[in-house]
Amino acid sequence: LGRLADRPLLLAQLLPALDGHGALVDMLSRALVPSPPTETANGGYIADSYDAALDELRRMAGDGRRAIAALETKYREQTGIGSLKIRHNGVLGYHVEVPARAADPLMRPESGFTHRQTLAGVVRFNSVDLHEEAGRVAQAGAHALAAEAAHLEELIEAVLTRKADIARAADALARLDVAAALAERAAEGGWQRPHFVPEDGAGPCLDIVGGRHPVVEDSLRQQGQPFVANDCGLSPDDRLWLVTGPNMGGKSTFLRQNALIVILAQAGAFVPAQRATLTLVDRLFSRVGASDNLAKGRSTFMVEMVETAAILSQATERSFVILDEVGRGTSTYDGLALAWAVVEAVHEVNRCRCLFATHYHELTRLAETLPALSLHHVRAREWKGDLVLLHELAEGPADRSYGLAVARLAGLPAHVLKRAKDVLARLEAGKAKTGGIAAGLDDLPLFAAAAAQQEQAPDPLHAALDAIDADALSPREALDHIYRLKQLAAAQKRD
Repeated sequence: LGRLADRPLLLAQLLPALDGHGALVDMLSRALVPSPPTETANGGYIADSYDAALDELRRMAGDGRRAIAALETKYREQTGIGSLKIRHNGVLGYHVEVPARAADPLMRPESGFTHRQTLAGVVRFNSVDLHEEAGRVAQAGAHALAAEAAHLEELIEAVLTRKADIARAADALARLDVAAALAERAAEGGWQRPHFVPEDGAGPCLDIVGGRHPVVEDSLRQQGQPFVANDCGLSPDDRLWLVTGPNMGGKSTFLRQNALIVILAQAGAFVPAQRATLTLVDRLFSRVGASDNLAKGRSTFMVEMVETAAILSQATERSFVILDEVGRGTSTYDGLALAWAVVEAVHEVNRCRCLFATHYHELTRLAETLPALSLHHVRAREWKGDLVLLHELAEGPADRSYGLAVARLAGLPAHVLKRAKDVLARLEAGKAKTGGIAAGLDDLPLFAAAAAQQEQAPDPLHAALDAIDADALSPREALDHIYRLKQLAAAQKRD
């Protein structure tokens, strides 16, 4: 990399941090085995030929084990017990083990064996020759472990003296890894470089042409299906998009792909779009999906409301917010009321760039009173009784939700679908007569006006009560306060 003639600026800045580690790498390569064990207690991590003394200790231990194996063969021939074995454990060390039925000859004093332990099916013995060889093996092994531990301390010290240089190299490698991964993904996916523009008094903007969701696109590609790209254009005069349409139509994917594009762009990456122009986003908020927190006693709806509250209290005009089906976790009336109020608050108070997906078609009435809100929908068509999802975003509200068609796709029984169709017809007939659940909302004052109505004048009677220090009053002062409070109450009644 250092010999490249036209190195990118980032690469030129990071390469010096990768130099100067050759001596340490060479020492570690010579000292350690290719795959060191995770535990150091049993040794085996220092490579052969790194230390001649350690190699000699290992040879002595190996010779001792081979001598013990030769003893096993000798004892079998000497005793005539073919099942005799020399074993090792942490309590007895090396010992001779024979079946209990063949132990009697070894129990004799002149046998040369010393009884150590009797178990249910075996008897264990020791011998002078075995004890001497075991001592040599244990001594050589202990010395080898001590030598390895000393070498490990030296290696650790050598690494720690260069910890700052190693940390800089690790940081450089991490940045190169991220840059290379993003570049490879951009080249494979046909991503484009985003363009950031200053606000210059024009206000925040987000203009994405042919935006795609990289994860969904890759999944569809593996299935041999194309991904339908969609545009998104948010500006101060059109900063809130209300997106309607059927389930599985692509609303959530559209919301998430635009949030991902913003994140990738501000991370310095290319983005999955034909073109992306935007101003900086100070915060990105997301309220999508359904989740609960049983450990904290929070239902799905409670989690939804907590997250929505955080968005409404923290989002600024430079933020980007995606809200997916706010209010769906409660009753229809409560859910619609909350969604209606949230849309108004985002438009009037937060004034941020926002994509709001919903199944409450009644919310489309807000386009008549909120000038920066525009209506959009994901296209779908019914063809010979089947629902065809086009995954294309178009202007205007959806004509209907296609809920029964989606249920048919999901495999609901025919008699259930028939009953649902009858109930839907009754509900729609009632809606035509009464105006539906959103009847009367047209006369509702705007969010800002409603908030102003709540700011009532201070109550002088309550203010007077709050100002009284009851513990410090004399009887005469208490009587004076009572007369004063009665006068204030009478004045309020006249008003």
